[in-house]
Amino acid sequence: MAKVKATIPGLLKAKKEGQKIRMVTAYDYPTAAIIDQTEIELILVGDSLGMVMLGYEGTVPVTMDEMIHHTKAVVRGARNTFIVGDLPFMSYNVSVEQAVTNAGRIMKEGGADCVKLEGGLDFADTVRAIVRAGIPVMGHIGLTPQTASALGGFKVQGKDMESARQIYEDALALEEAGAFALVLEAIPAPLAKIITEKLHIPTIGIGAGVHCDGQVLVLHDLLGLFDRFVPKFVKRYAKMDDSIREALNTYAAEVASQVFPGPEHSFSGNEDELRKYLKV
Repeated sequence: MAKVKATIPGLLKAKKEGQKIRMVTAYDYPTAAIIDQTEIELILVGDSLGMVMLGYEGTVPVTMDEMIHHTKAVVRGARNTFIVGDLPFMSYNVSVEQAVTNAGRIMKEGGADCVKLEGGLDFADTVRAIVRAGIPVMGHIGLTPQTASALGGFKVQGKDMESARQIYEDALALEEAGAFALVLEAIPAPLAKIITEKLHIPTIGIGAGVHCDGQVLVLHDLLGLFDRFVPKFVKRYAKMDDSIREALNTYAAEVASQVFPGPEHSFSGNEDELRKYLKV
């Protein structure tokens, strides 16, 4: 059966019926095309591309033009998968007008189905304005990588009662502002469970336990293609870096030993006639 592209009403229905939502990241055409042939409902073109694709130390350097470039490629590869485009650092922080303009670029130039932005109560008015402009918004609270330095680094959030209450209030504020879903990152599982039960919109966890309405992982973490650091919440479903290294080393050895290219990889012709014609 052909894959049917997810919709926002469909995601809300999935939460209501207890059906888990599956999301992974992608940043280019070929991986997006592979994901499009799976049961994964959502692709996040995340600003994590800064680390796993562009070699930055974090997500902060990622620009709007880089996000749009990668989003366009993913959209071309995954026509039947719902595409979430990330708003990078400082693309929505200065003003509501800036936020609406850049969210519009992700949709119009990038072709995404919605945008995602980090931040809670302080960004509720921003979310409200983007939604009012006709652009669906997925929120992101808990550990917010763009502002990790202000949070004390890449650490679990909401571990004490006061910070747990703040995350809970962030969730309520974003739902009230019109967000259609929330990413909950690196928070205690009991807090994620309470938030998920309270909200009418889906929660998608990453390091937030099994009780969220869905889960998301960075593709390169899932496939074992990125080992600069591996968060506790990551499960590696493959070790493709080993397979790729093995394939490349085998290729290098076969070129050196003239095993590759073999006759089956070459185009035939009459050498004697060619030498005679070329007078060599």
